[in-house]
Amino acid sequence: MTDTLVRNAAVESALGTRATAGDSTFTRNLTETRLTPPRLTTEVGGIRSVARALHNDVDDLHKRTHEDEWRTAAAERGRASVMSMLTELADLGFAWRDIARMVGVSVPAVQKWRKGEKASGDSRIRIASLLAACDLITSHYMVDEIASWFEMPLSSSAPVTPIVLYAANRADLVFEFATGHVDPEALLSEFDPDWRERYRSDFEVFEAGDGNRSIRMKG
Repeated sequence: MTDTLVRNAAVESALGTRATAGDSTFTRNLTETRLTPPRLTTEVGGIRSVARALHNDVDDLHKRTHEDEWRTAAAERGRASVMSMLTELADLGFAWRDIARMVGVSVPAVQKWRKGEKASGDSRIRIASLLAACDLITSHYMVDEIASWFEMPLSSSAPVTPIVLYAANRADLVFEFATGHVDPEALLSEFDPDWRERYRSDFEVFEAGDGNRSIRMKG
Protein backbone atom coordinates (compact mmCIF):
# COMPACT_ATOMS: atom_id res chain seq x y z
CA MET A 1 0.00 0.00 0.00
CA THR A 2 2.87 2.38 0.83
CA ASP A 3 4.48 1.79 -2.58
CA THR A 4 1.16 2.51 -4.25
CA LEU A 5 0.73 5.78 -2.36
CA VAL A 6 4.25 6.84 -3.33
CA ARG A 7 3.57 6.05 -6.99
CA ASN A 8 0.27 7.88 -6.87
CA ALA A 9 1.93 10.93 -5.35
CA ALA A 10 4.59 10.86 -8.05
CA VAL A 11 1.99 10.68 -10.79
CA GLU A 12 -0.07 13.44 -9.21
CA SER A 13 3.04 15.62 -9.07
CA ALA A 14 3.74 14.90 -12.73
CA LEU A 15 0.17 15.73 -13.60
CA GLY A 16 0.45 19.06 -11.81
CA THR A 17 3.65 19.91 -13.66
CA ARG A 18 2.22 18.97 -17.03
CA ALA A 19 -1.03 20.79 -16.37
CA THR A 20 0.88 23.95 -15.50
CA ALA A 21 3.04 23.63 -18.59
CA GLY A 22 -0.02 23.05 -20.77
CA ASP A 23 -1.85 26.04 -19.28
CA SER A 24 1.09 28.39 -19.83
CA THR A 25 1.51 27.20 -23.41
CA PHE A 26 -2.16 27.66 -24.13
CA THR A 27 -2.19 31.11 -22.51
CA ARG A 28 0.84 32.15 -24.53
CA ASN A 29 -0.90 31.03 -27.72
CA LEU A 30 -3.92 33.14 -26.89
CA THR A 31 -1.80 36.26 -26.35
CA GLU A 32 0.23 35.85 -29.53
CA THR A 33 -2.04 37.16 -32.27
CA ARG A 34 0.38 36.86 -35.20
CA LEU A 35 1.25 33.16 -35.25
CA THR A 36 2.18 31.85 -38.67
CA PRO A 37 0.47 28.62 -39.77
CA PRO A 38 3.66 26.52 -39.27
CA ARG A 39 4.19 27.99 -35.78
CA LEU A 40 0.54 27.46 -34.91
CA THR A 41 0.71 23.82 -36.05
CA THR A 42 3.80 23.28 -33.88
CA GLU A 43 2.21 24.91 -30.84
CA VAL A 44 -1.03 22.98 -31.15
CA GLY A 45 0.93 19.76 -31.71
CA GLY A 46 2.76 20.38 -28.43
CA ILE A 47 -0.51 20.93 -26.57
CA ARG A 48 -1.87 17.74 -28.11
CA SER A 49 1.11 15.76 -26.88
CA VAL A 50 0.70 17.12 -23.35
CA ALA A 51 -3.02 16.28 -23.42
CA ARG A 52 -2.30 12.71 -24.49
CA ALA A 53 0.30 12.27 -21.77
CA LEU A 54 -2.11 13.64 -19.17
CA HIS A 55 -4.85 11.32 -20.41
CA ASN A 56 -2.59 8.27 -20.13
CA ASP A 57 -1.34 9.24 -16.67
CA VAL A 58 -4.84 9.89 -15.37
CA ASP A 59 -6.08 6.58 -16.79
CA ASP A 60 -3.22 4.73 -15.10
CA LEU A 61 -3.77 6.52 -11.79
CA HIS A 62 -7.51 5.82 -11.86
CA LYS A 63 -6.96 2.11 -12.49
CA ARG A 64 -4.49 1.83 -9.61
CA THR A 65 -6.66 3.70 -7.12
CA HIS A 66 -9.67 1.65 -8.24
CA GLU A 67 -7.77 -1.59 -7.65
CA ASP A 68 -6.64 -0.39 -4.22
CA GLU A 69 -10.22 0.45 -3.26
CA TRP A 70 -11.43 -2.92 -4.55
CA ARG A 71 -8.87 -4.86 -2.51
CA THR A 72 -9.65 -2.89 0.63
CA ALA A 73 -13.39 -3.41 0.14
CA ALA A 74 -12.85 -7.14 -0.48
CA ALA A 75 -10.90 -7.49 2.78
CA GLU A 76 -13.73 -5.78 4.63
CA ARG A 77 -16.35 -7.92 2.92
CA GLY A 78 -14.38 -11.05 3.79
CA ARG A 79 -15.16 -10.55 7.47
CA ALA A 80 -18.63 -11.98 6.88
CA SER A 81 -19.36 -15.70 6.72
CA VAL A 82 -19.20 -17.46 3.38
CA MET A 83 -22.84 -18.46 3.73
CA SER A 84 -23.99 -14.88 4.27
CA MET A 85 -21.90 -13.60 1.35
CA LEU A 86 -23.41 -16.22 -0.97
CA THR A 87 -26.89 -15.31 0.25
CA GLU A 88 -26.24 -11.65 -0.52
CA LEU A 89 -25.03 -12.47 -4.03
CA ALA A 90 -28.15 -14.56 -4.59
CA ASP A 91 -30.30 -11.70 -3.29
CA LEU A 92 -28.64 -9.42 -5.86
CA GLY A 93 -29.98 -11.78 -8.54
CA PHE A 94 -26.94 -13.87 -9.44
CA ALA A 95 -27.54 -17.47 -10.49
CA TRP A 96 -25.50 -20.08 -8.60
CA ARG A 97 -23.85 -21.20 -11.84
CA ASP A 98 -22.65 -17.65 -12.51
CA ILE A 99 -21.37 -17.21 -8.96
CA ALA A 100 -19.48 -20.50 -9.26
CA ARG A 101 -18.04 -19.47 -12.63
CA MET A 102 -16.80 -16.09 -11.43
CA VAL A 103 -15.39 -17.49 -8.19
CA GLY A 104 -13.69 -20.26 -10.16
CA VAL A 105 -15.27 -23.33 -8.54
CA SER A 106 -17.97 -25.88 -9.34
CA VAL A 107 -21.67 -25.42 -8.62
CA PRO A 108 -21.59 -28.39 -6.15
CA ALA A 109 -18.87 -26.57 -4.20
CA VAL A 110 -21.08 -23.50 -3.88
CA GLN A 111 -23.99 -25.67 -2.80
CA LYS A 112 -21.85 -27.24 -0.06
CA TRP A 113 -20.84 -23.79 1.24
CA ARG A 114 -24.49 -22.76 1.30
CA LYS A 115 -25.12 -25.67 3.66
CA GLY A 116 -22.39 -24.48 6.00
CA GLU A 117 -19.39 -26.51 4.86
CA LYS A 118 -16.05 -24.74 5.15
CA ALA A 119 -14.54 -22.95 2.17
CA SER A 120 -10.83 -22.41 1.66
CA GLY A 121 -9.32 -19.01 2.38
CA ASP A 122 -8.73 -18.48 -1.34
CA SER A 123 -12.36 -19.21 -2.15
CA ARG A 124 -13.51 -16.93 0.65
CA ILE A 125 -11.57 -13.94 -0.67
CA ARG A 126 -12.81 -14.63 -4.22
CA ILE A 127 -16.40 -14.50 -3.02
CA ALA A 128 -15.68 -11.34 -1.04
CA SER A 129 -13.96 -9.79 -4.07
CA LEU A 130 -17.01 -10.43 -6.25
CA LEU A 131 -19.25 -8.74 -3.69
CA ALA A 132 -16.82 -5.83 -3.41
CA ALA A 133 -16.77 -5.48 -7.20
CA CYS A 134 -20.56 -5.25 -7.19
CA ASP A 135 -20.37 -2.61 -4.46
CA LEU A 136 -17.92 -0.46 -6.43
CA ILE A 137 -19.79 -0.71 -9.73
CA THR A 138 -23.10 0.11 -8.06
CA SER A 139 -21.80 3.06 -6.03
CA HIS A 140 -19.38 4.64 -8.53
CA TYR A 141 -21.24 4.05 -11.79
CA MET A 142 -24.87 4.01 -10.66
CA VAL A 143 -25.62 0.58 -12.11
CA ASP A 144 -29.01 -0.76 -11.09
CA GLU A 145 -29.82 -4.48 -11.00
CA ILE A 146 -26.16 -5.44 -10.95
CA ALA A 147 -26.70 -9.16 -11.67
CA SER A 148 -28.53 -8.53 -14.95
CA TRP A 149 -25.90 -5.93 -15.85
CA PHE A 150 -23.23 -8.65 -15.48
CA GLU A 151 -25.25 -10.76 -17.94
CA MET A 152 -25.41 -8.00 -20.57
CA PRO A 153 -23.14 -8.47 -23.64
CA LEU A 154 -20.57 -5.73 -24.14
CA SER A 155 -21.66 -5.51 -27.78
CA SER A 156 -24.37 -7.04 -29.92
CA SER A 157 -21.53 -8.32 -32.11
CA ALA A 158 -20.30 -10.91 -29.57
CA PRO A 159 -21.75 -12.87 -26.62
CA VAL A 160 -19.05 -11.65 -24.24
CA THR A 161 -20.47 -10.39 -20.94
CA PRO A 162 -18.94 -8.96 -17.76
CA ILE A 163 -19.41 -12.47 -16.31
CA VAL A 164 -17.09 -13.83 -19.01
CA LEU A 165 -14.52 -11.09 -18.38
CA TYR A 166 -14.60 -11.51 -14.60
CA ALA A 167 -14.32 -15.30 -14.83
CA ALA A 168 -11.23 -14.82 -17.01
CA ASN A 169 -9.59 -12.69 -14.26
CA ARG A 170 -10.15 -9.47 -16.21
CA ALA A 171 -12.05 -7.53 -13.56
CA ASP A 172 -10.13 -4.47 -14.81
CA LEU A 173 -12.07 -4.67 -18.08
CA VAL A 174 -15.33 -5.11 -16.17
CA PHE A 175 -14.64 -1.88 -14.30
CA GLU A 176 -13.69 -0.11 -17.54
CA PHE A 177 -16.94 -1.23 -19.15
CA ALA A 178 -18.87 0.06 -16.14
CA THR A 179 -17.41 3.56 -16.53
CA GLY A 180 -19.12 3.98 -19.89
CA HIS A 181 -16.08 5.96 -21.11
CA VAL A 182 -14.60 3.32 -23.40
CA ASP A 183 -15.62 1.75 -26.68
CA PRO A 184 -17.02 -1.73 -25.89
CA GLU A 185 -15.49 -3.15 -29.05
CA ALA A 186 -12.09 -1.80 -27.99
CA LEU A 187 -12.52 -3.71 -24.72
CA LEU A 188 -13.42 -6.82 -26.69
CA SER A 189 -10.25 -6.43 -28.75
CA GLU A 190 -8.16 -6.11 -25.59
CA PHE A 191 -9.78 -9.22 -24.16
CA ASP A 192 -9.66 -11.24 -27.37
CA PRO A 193 -7.90 -9.76 -30.42
CA ASP A 194 -9.58 -12.39 -32.64
CA TRP A 195 -13.13 -11.85 -31.37
CA ARG A 196 -14.49 -10.58 -34.69
CA GLU A 197 -13.49 -13.75 -36.48
CA ARG A 198 -14.41 -15.96 -33.54
CA TYR A 199 -17.98 -14.68 -33.30
CA ARG A 200 -18.64 -13.95 -36.94
CA SER A 201 -22.04 -15.32 -37.92
CA ASP A 202 -24.65 -15.09 -40.64
CA PHE A 203 -27.32 -14.86 -37.95
CA GLU A 204 -28.39 -12.10 -35.57
CA VAL A 205 -30.47 -11.91 -32.40
CA PHE A 206 -33.49 -9.62 -32.47
CA GLU A 207 -36.55 -8.83 -30.39
CA ALA A 208 -39.67 -10.24 -31.99
CA GLY A 209 -43.11 -8.63 -31.94
CA ASP A 210 -44.14 -10.63 -28.88
CA GLY A 211 -41.21 -9.23 -26.91
CA ASN A 212 -39.20 -12.45 -26.99
CA ARG A 213 -35.68 -12.66 -28.41
CA SER A 214 -35.26 -14.68 -31.59
CA ILE A 215 -32.66 -15.43 -34.29
CA ARG A 216 -32.79 -14.54 -37.95
CA MET A 217 -30.48 -14.38 -40.97
CA LYS A 218 -28.67 -11.11 -41.32
CA GLY A 219 -30.06 -8.92 -44.07
